Amino acid sequence: MPRFAFTARDRSGQSVTDELDAPSRKDALRRLQARGLQPMRLDERAGAAANRRAKKPKAAAQASSSSRSAPTPSLDRPGKGRKLSRAMRLPFLQALHDLTSSGLSAGEAVRLLGARIKDPTLRGLSSELWDRLSEGANLSRALQDFPQVFDESSINLLQAGEATGNLNDTLARLIEHLTQQREMKRQLGSALAYPFFMGVVATGVILFFLFFLLPRLQGLLDALGGELPWSTQLLVGMSDFALKYGIVVLVGAAFFLVSFWRWRVTESGRMVTDRFALRLPLLGPFVQSQTVLAFSQTLSVLLENGITTAEALRMTEKQIQNRVHRAAFDAATDRILEGEALSAALPETQCFPDLVLDKLSIGENTGNVVPSLKNIATTYRAEIADQLNVFTKVIASGVLLSVFLFVGFIAYAMVSAISTLSSNFNM
Repeated sequence: MPRFAFTARDRSGQSVTDELDAPSRKDALRRLQARGLQPMRLDERAGAAANRRAKKPKAAAQASSSSRSAPTPSLDRPGKGRKLSRAMRLPFLQALHDLTSSGLSAGEAVRLLGARIKDPTLRGLSSELWDRLSEGANLSRALQDFPQVFDESSINLLQAGEATGNLNDTLARLIEHLTQQREMKRQLGSALAYPFFMGVVATGVILFFLFFLLPRLQGLLDALGGELPWSTQLLVGMSDFALKYGIVVLVGAAFFLVSFWRWRVTESGRMVTDRFALRLPLLGPFVQSQTVLAFSQTLSVLLENGITTAEALRMTEKQIQNRVHRAAFDAATDRILEGEALSAALPETQCFPDLVLDKLSIGENTGNVVPSLKNIATTYRAEIADQLNVFTKVIASGVLLSVFLFVGFIAYAMVSAISTLSSNFNM
């Protein structure tokens, strides 16, 4: 049986060098992972390697025969009818953390997920990852083959956790970070759902009146004869325009929206629209709060998990959505990497309020930057929740007011028309 010399890291982060016997390199890796060891180097001994080369034709024939007789495992693989997405990242990491918290190594946890997890797409992802782990790759390296699921910052965090022997703690911090991001997106979606619903209902009411109700009322008014008041004439004109040119307007609006969206996704279009968003009364402060939250939340997690300041700043930059803020932060990062203090470089960006800069300055002076960043993140999560609440109320109130004004104008126009025509008829 071949003999392998290995160097591995145990659960406490200590380096272990030893030898073991195993039928193949893959079996050797599995035995190491079953013992809770993270392989760093695995080499077959020279004598055993020569023996294996001599027996290779026979072994190949046996392997071919066994592959024909052995049943193929029924595992759902990614790419076969199922699309991988970023939404799979958090469920996978949560399931992985549950198993590693129970004492399993990362490799054994992934292998178990590939066999036991119920979701077919996650099971396929786990199986693909286990194939890479069983060939000698570590977890962070295996995750790099699935960029559509795992982003660069998550992979770098896990790589730092593996290097320091604190993978389980790193997983816990990453899961907390991703859960907070998901909760923020959920709050934003919930805040916009009601105004969107009200807008759809209001648009439906207006279209029903213009296309269905008003043409029938117009026939009645024409039958009565006489001069219609200006308000009724305006409504009738709106109805006629909608009936004659409504399709043209809808096609033109759709073309404009598509063209605008295609322009906005370009770098120049994104820069122009993001700069305009910062000038709007309610949206501007909300975008600034989002930038502060993304900065403080991401940077604190990265620094806490051992990522170097340079890498952490560059990865944090990618989490800032507003292109104007991102460009300003990029310039500030260059000054920080040249030796300038964080709290001294950030004021130039004009993205961060004075109170945030004061907290960062205190954290730097006391050597507690990460706690300061966490405190800022907690504050701005609450502030964004309040801003979303105000934003929702303003939009909902605006939509309701517009609907009431339009309905009131319709009522006034109808009453004016009936009153005018009745007086003409009596005369």
